[in-house]
Amino acid sequence: MERVCFLLKVRQDRIEEYRERHENVWSEMRAALSEAGWHNYSLFLRDDGLLVGYLETDDFAAARRAMDATEVNARWQAEMGEFFEALDGARPDEAMRPLTEVFHLP
Repeated sequence: MERVCFLLKVRQDRIEEYRERHENVWSEMRAALSEAGWHNYSLFLRDDGLLVGYLETDDFAAARRAMDATEVNARWQAEMGEFFEALDGARPDEAMRPLTEVFHLP
């Protein structure tokens, strides 16, 4: 099982709306993530907009490809893109760069 952690930056003026949007993530988006192999997926948001994402999956590259193939992910990414800083034209899910794990205590 791969453990994946990534960072993104939510725009300061959109933090509250970002939180509100994640209180009711579309059921079809939740189902697509599960079906694509995203497990134990969490997002943590600091008051300054630093977003930490964590998930577990058998194969992160395959899980990303599976989400790329869904229509619901395209809609979600289009709506969420405006919330982030420094995407350089990428969708939020394309801008995720996994961090290198340096320690784990099972």
